[in-house]
Amino acid sequence: MQSVSHSPRETQKIAAALAKKIAGRRGPVIITLRGELGAGKTTFVQGFVRALGIHARVKSPTFLLIRHYPIKTTGRAVYHVDCYRVMKWQDLRPLDIQAILKDSRNIVLIEWPERIKPILPKKKTQIVLHHKTPRTRSISIS
Repeated sequence: MQSVSHSPRETQKIAAALAKKIAGRRGPVIITLRGELGAGKTTFVQGFVRALGIHARVKSPTFLLIRHYPIKTTGRAVYHVDCYRVMKWQDLRPLDIQAILKDSRNIVLIEWPERIKPILPKKKTQIVLHHKTPRTRSISIS
């Protein structure tokens, strides 16, 4: 699916639509987000998380690496992983990344996924965001 966003709000609406589509899936849900700095990856995560009924303030976990958001109504959880500062997947081993990726209750959104590619499952949703203009983004979901 290909979309164009003209604002952060539109990016969040596109993310919310995906969240609603994915919410009922069984098993772990892995979503990778690729794009240059400032492309809207965290903005996308904000819209996605909000659509699942999570009202926490969603910030980039660049320095924490992983943020956890429980979904009280379903017993599931969203993990927002930012691998920008990660050199290899083993850097996330102390945070138990492999267990997070395998837990059937988890929805995991990963920024900069190429840095942990060896441990990513084959079954995942891939999102690529590109700057078209300073305010416009192309968003590809596959």
